[in-house]
Amino acid sequence: MPPGAETSPLEDADAQIDQFIDYLAAERAASTYTCRNYLQALTDFHGWFSQERGQPPPWTRLERDDFRGYLRYLGRHQLSRSAIRLRFSALRSFYKFLIRRGRITQSPIKNLALPKMPRPLPKFLSLPQVLDLLNAPLQELTRAASQRNQLSLLRDTAILETFYSSGLRISELCGLRGEDIDFSGQVLRVRGKGKKERLVQVGQPALDSIRNYWQSLGRSPVGAEPVFLAKSARPEPIQPRLIQLRLKRYLALAGLDPSLTPHKLRHSFATHLLDAGADLRSVQELLGHAHLVTTQIYTHVTTERLKQAYEAAHPHA
Repeated sequence: MPPGAETSPLEDADAQIDQFIDYLAAERAASTYTCRNYLQALTDFHGWFSQERGQPPPWTRLERDDFRGYLRYLGRHQLSRSAIRLRFSALRSFYKFLIRRGRITQSPIKNLALPKMPRPLPKFLSLPQVLDLLNAPLQELTRAASQRNQLSLLRDTAILETFYSSGLRISELCGLRGEDIDFSGQVLRVRGKGKKERLVQVGQPALDSIRNYWQSLGRSPVGAEPVFLAKSARPEPIQPRLIQLRLKRYLALAGLDPSLTPHKLRHSFATHLLDAGADLRSVQELLGHAHLVTTQIYTHVTTERLKQAYEAAHPHA
C-alpha cells in the first residue's frame, strides 16, 4: 500500500495509538488537524509494517533498523521531504509518549538521520523599495485630518524606521520599553528569544522618528512603559497583529507586495549590511542569532546577486 493511501484508521490502528491520540487531544490540547495527521502517519507505519513483516508492529521492541527500512520505503515512493518529516515527527512524539508512560526507556528513532528540508533564500526589499515603504506613512500624514490619525502615522513611521534600522524581530519591537533606548549612544537594549538580552545599534533617523512620535503623544515613555503604544490613551504595547495589518497598508501604498511580512524588513536589514561590507559575525550579533549558520543564509543571497550581476555584465560570463 503506497504511503498516504486512504486507510481506515480505526480498523488499522492499535490500542497504543488510540491512547496516544487521546493523550494528544485531552492532555496536550492538540488541534484536530494535528491529531488527524498524527493518526494517519502512525496508521501508515502500522500498515507498512504489518504488510512487510506479517504482524502488527511490536512498538516497544522495534529497533532503529526497522525505521531505516520504513525511511527507504518512503523514499522509493518519492514522498516529499516535508511529508517524510511529518511522519517521523508523529513517530517521535508517539515514542516520547511511551517513554512518559514507562513502557520504554529510549526511543528507537533517536538521532535517526532524516532528509533535510531545503532552506529557501530569504526575500528582501531593495534599498529603493525600503525607502518607498518608509515614506508611505509620511505621504499619508499630509492627508491625515484628525490628530489621532496623525499620531498613528507618526508611530508607524517610527516603527518602520526602527525595524529597518535595527533588524528587530516583531516580538522584540513590541517589547521595547522606554528605558531600553539610549539616545546619546544610539543603542537599543533588546530582549530576544530565550529572554536573552543584547545591545543593538539604531540609526539617527529611527531615533528622530521616535522622538517625533513621543512629542505628538505628549509625553516620553519611561521605565517599563512601552515605546510604541496600541492606543494613546492607555500604556499598552502595540501588538504584532496590528503592525502586520498596518504594514500591508503601507506596502500597498508603496506599490509593493502586501503579503510581505515584518520579518522581510529584518531580512533587508541583514542583506543590506552584508552588501555594504559588514562581516558575518557582526551581523549575527546584531540579529541575535545563537548560531552563525543561521546568519549564513544571507551570504547565499548576496552571492547569488553577485553571480547574477556578473552574468549580466561580463562579456565572457
